[in-house]
Amino acid sequence: MAFSRSTRQHRPLPPHRPFRRRSARLAAVATAVAAACVISAAPATASGAPTPGAPGIGDSYFPGLGNGGYDVQHYDLDIGYAPDTGRLDGRTTVTARATQRLSAFDLDLQQLDVASVEVNGRPAAFVRDGDELRIRPARPLAKGRLFTATVTYGGTPRPLGGPIVFGSNYGWLRTKDGVFVGCEPNAASTWFPSSDHPADKATFDIRVRAPKGLTAISNGRLVSTRDRGGSTITHWRESRPMATYLATATIGKFDVRTGRTPGGIPVYVAKDPSLPPGGVDFYGVTAAVTDYWSQVFGPYPFEETGAIVDDTPEAEFSLETQSKPLYSGVRSEWTIAHELAHQWFGDSVSVARWKDIWLNEGFASYAEWLWAEHKGTGSAHDAFRAAYAARKADDPFWKIDVADPQRDTMFSRAVYSRGAMTLQALRERIGDRAFFRLLPLWTARHRYGNASTADFVALAEQVSGQDLGSLFATWLSSRNKPDLP
Repeated sequence: MAFSRSTRQHRPLPPHRPFRRRSARLAAVATAVAAACVISAAPATASGAPTPGAPGIGDSYFPGLGNGGYDVQHYDLDIGYAPDTGRLDGRTTVTARATQRLSAFDLDLQQLDVASVEVNGRPAAFVRDGDELRIRPARPLAKGRLFTATVTYGGTPRPLGGPIVFGSNYGWLRTKDGVFVGCEPNAASTWFPSSDHPADKATFDIRVRAPKGLTAISNGRLVSTRDRGGSTITHWRESRPMATYLATATIGKFDVRTGRTPGGIPVYVAKDPSLPPGGVDFYGVTAAVTDYWSQVFGPYPFEETGAIVDDTPEAEFSLETQSKPLYSGVRSEWTIAHELAHQWFGDSVSVARWKDIWLNEGFASYAEWLWAEHKGTGSAHDAFRAAYAARKADDPFWKIDVADPQRDTMFSRAVYSRGAMTLQALRERIGDRAFFRLLPLWTARHRYGNASTADFVALAEQVSGQDLGSLFATWLSSRNKPDLP
């Protein structure tokens, strides 16, 4: 994610037929009321008996995000959106594997109203508890078995805000002609039910129904586009595992250009035609950066690269949505280099817990310095020294533990810049040969998975043959300005 300079550098739908008739909605409400006592008052059971899954995945920054008792394998989203009213109607099927004998389980879902829930095709009891959707299937779910949960829902998604992203709203952001959808870290569950934590990645099919004349863009490859009445239904498929916050369903008027990079990777770039002409060449820079990072970081991990460039100044950030980064008010060659580096660091290799966010942002910020080296406009060594010199010893910048920055400062400048400094200090300590062997080995070892700071330190020590604990402790966690190496 990149923020604007003030924070971080560098068509109406026709009447929509509901998914269920009104009687079904009323029955679902009655079922939910009856289920509330059943779900909340589940008695203690003997060892080996079915039990409810945990309501969170165990992340101290977001205790309610993600869920226990199962591992999501795939999301099938079918949503319809009316830009004139802001109404969203959805039907999401979650395919998951039970990791325990489940009597009940949760999904994360904010704001929206639930009409019905089915588990393995049978009606299931459910109840809302804040941002948790608690579900009790008609029969317990066996450990190790796949199951499906289908949720029919609707409402008007609202963006989130607060100190996490320096006051910028994020999530489902309405625009003059549609919606800009950028959800890091916790807003995916404002538009679809999910296990909304990067530790539970899955593949996706995303179908978006929007008024004719608008383009709906999501992750992965475009499967089909078809018209029905006054609407266009667009089907996208992300066949590589993806964290929920990286999903998008951005809708609006776009000029689309497709092709391949010189290295042969498919490219899809969509740009809002209302943006002024000139400026950065998103197609050309995206193609060049993707190919170069493929040489430095290892093979490109997804089926397509690209960009979604929207006129959304109120979104004071750009985001590494998987396969097609989103760009709002932050648009530059360096931002493109940053967001595309995230395809390796953050998207393919995702954090195990949000406290390790520097593994995303520090690496992507360091990639900007590597891009400058590649372009011949400056060295990472000089960028490191300049960033270091710009911060006085008493600057609060040095008081943040980048390895555990705390929730409300997890996107602070220190996480970005000090994270990048840590990587340059590591490079100067172990040498270019070991450093540039480490980066692709890291992305290969944890491809499509999750990792932690401890994992990276261990791999860096393995590759270099050096004890690097003090280096990482100094540059990531010391509360004083370190001495230069």
